[in-house]
Amino acid sequence: MKLPAHFYQPLAIGAPAPIRELPVRLERMIHFVPPHIEKMRAKVPDLVARVDVILGNLEDAIPADAKEAARAGFIEMAEANEFGNTGLWTRINCLNSPWALDDVTQTVAAIGNKLDVIMLPKVEGVWDIHYLDQLLAQLEARHNVAKPILIHAILETAQGVKNVDEIASASPRMHGMSLGPADLAASRGMKTTRVGGGHPFYGVLADPSDVDPSEARGFYQQDLWHYTVARMVDACASNGIKAFYGPFGDFSDLDACRAQFRNAFLQGCLGAWSLHPTQIDIAKEVFSPDAGEVDFAKRILEAMPDGTGAVLIDGKMQDDATWKQAKVIVDLAKLVAGKDPDRAAAYGF
Repeated sequence: MKLPAHFYQPLAIGAPAPIRELPVRLERMIHFVPPHIEKMRAKVPDLVARVDVILGNLEDAIPADAKEAARAGFIEMAEANEFGNTGLWTRINCLNSPWALDDVTQTVAAIGNKLDVIMLPKVEGVWDIHYLDQLLAQLEARHNVAKPILIHAILETAQGVKNVDEIASASPRMHGMSLGPADLAASRGMKTTRVGGGHPFYGVLADPSDVDPSEARGFYQQDLWHYTVARMVDACASNGIKAFYGPFGDFSDLDACRAQFRNAFLQGCLGAWSLHPTQIDIAKEVFSPDAGEVDFAKRILEAMPDGTGAVLIDGKMQDDATWKQAKVIVDLAKLVAGKDPDRAAAYGF
């Protein structure tokens, strides 16, 4: 373990100083683009205004014979567009693949000053973060990159979940984590082929009826990912980084996607992945606070300007703890308002 005095030192001579606090940015959805497909790259200028983060995907869902084309397409896409306050990310191939090293070296060399975050798949422990951390510092120094490129880990193996706390604190570059349910299911030996969401056979059975024991008993589906999301959120929150839900693979079931995103939002996730255009608006809806909740939160902050004491609002007691909850909601609403004029009006900002 590094000594605290060394934690924020650059890992290469000439690399930018590590950040001490994450930039405040709106990241309700991380929208995946397959950059080897020209018609998808052509949609990027319109997406810049629609989404909070654009991610050029180089890993899963990119065929092996298209990996190099995807990397080149992402670089071309980044060079051809200005992203403003929309984040530019890439998901590289996993570190034990034959493509990962070129993903990092070529991308940083070409667009290091535009790239905000590298998403690293299948993170097993701190060793994965430390390797990429050192490599990025060397490349930043070589290519005169002005600000550190951050690392976002995907939690998608049993060993990664076991080591989640250490991963979250591995480097000042840590931006956050996303849940990767499909690979995690395979790693754990879970008996599901679904990409995120629930499963019709995972639930609890109601007690038999006292009146008629032969009456059909209710069955209530449970959330397969509740435990892991909670562990991830705790690890991220306690280390000052951000937690995200990952993919929801059934594009035809918008209601289930909304429910899964909302579960993650209520547990503390800041956003989710959008793999299809229909999921963009769902993420905006779910990860933007409700206008009524924002109004009530503003009333709490106004009634307790210094955040201490207790007041009664609409018959409900509010104190220091609820003031903190209200501040989370209002701060998020202000971020949303900066990018979304319709919601800004609804929030009264």
